[in-house]
Parts: sequence; C-alpha cells; structure tokens
Amino acid sequence: MVNRQDDTRSCANCATMACDDGEAQAPFPDFCMTTRASDEVFEDALSAYRDDPETARIFQAAAEVEGLYYGRLTRVEEVMVFARRIGAETIGIASCSGLLAETQAFAKILKAKGFEGVCAVACKVGKIDKKRAGIADDMKVHPGGFEPTCNPIAQARILNEAGTDLNVIVGLCVGHDTLFIKHSEAPVTYLVVKDRVLAHNPAAALYTKGSYYGRLMTPDLPEPR
Repeated sequence: MVNRQDDTRSCANCATMACDDGEAQAPFPDFCMTTRASDEVFEDALSAYRDDPETARIFQAAAEVEGLYYGRLTRVEEVMVFARRIGAETIGIASCSGLLAETQAFAKILKAKGFEGVCAVACKVGKIDKKRAGIADDMKVHPGGFEPTCNPIAQARILNEAGTDLNVIVGLCVGHDTLFIKHSEAPVTYLVVKDRVLAHNPAAALYTKGSYYGRLMTPDLPEPR
C-alpha cells in the first residue's frame, strides 16, 4: 500500500526521475512513489517476476525486446519479436471494424514472418443493434436507425475459443478495449491505439497542449454534439 500522507502528488508531478537515474544518487522528492510505497509492494512484484512462471515468461520477453532492439524496431516488429519470445504460435487480433485494412495488412505481415495461426475478429461481430444492448437511441452515432454495437466481450470469447496465445488490439474504442482486456484469457498487447482525430497518434495532443490543443488545459470537458 502507498502511504498517502495527505499528499496527492505522484509521478505526474515529478521533475527529478530519480528512480530512473541509474547509479547516481539523485534525491527522491518528498512525494515519491518509490519512497512512499511499502517495501511489500516491491518485494511482491519482484517475487512475481522471478517465481511466477507465466509472469516471468512475459516479463523476461519484454525485457529482451527492449534490451536487444531498443530504438531499432517498429511497433509491428516489436509485437512479433515479443510473440516469438513468449512462444506464441496463434495470434489473435481484436480489430476495430474501421481499421480492418490495417488489420489485414498486419495479418499478412504475421504470415510472412511464419505465424500461420492468425485469427482476427472485428468489433461489430454478431451485428447486434445497440438498442438490444441497452444503448439509448440518442447515444448512437447516427440516431434513428439500426446501428451495430461494438462487441468486445464476444471478440474476447471468440479468441478464447480459438485458443490464441497472444491477443493484439488494433484500434478498439476507449472502454471497449477495457472490456476486451478484462475478458481475454490470453495476454494482451496493443498495436494501434484509436484516435480518430489525430490519425491514431494520441500523444500528439499531449505535445500540442500549449498550442493547437490548448483547450485541453481548460477546466471543462468538450460538449457532446
């Protein structure tokens, strides 16, 4: 547990990054999560990395991808190298229906690299009207007619039944990705994070918060349509 000490600051307020300072002994801020978290938190994590077989398998593979290929590979390549290093043979793709072209390109790349077991499931699978899923008509993108709902739980269950070893998200909506991850039996990683406005590069809004997207620094969230 973290000892809050009535201090709401966290790593979001840090300017020293002392925890990433190697052998140097940079001082930790008073609110540092490293010093405020209990030793038990870190010991439990270390124990999992070393002693839990599934956790250790993923943790070691992630470290190898970072250490051996740092700054050299695209995300597409990193996902494939990671998959190889965890022994994943069947790759599931949970795709936004609007990014099927990207999913199809990724599937072709996977097969070119020898991943024969590729199973992709688009988000509109089942073609279930939003009304049946409890979505009010005025919450549809186009109110007044049939509109299929995204179906992340079905995507996860279909991939579970397919016995995938690693599932890759390609552009699922905010929240739908949450449900997919929650219901996926296989480990999950991202290839594409959806941002319809910024060509699926959400970090661009962070880089321009002081200029073009200055509205991000105002108190109010955007009004709906």
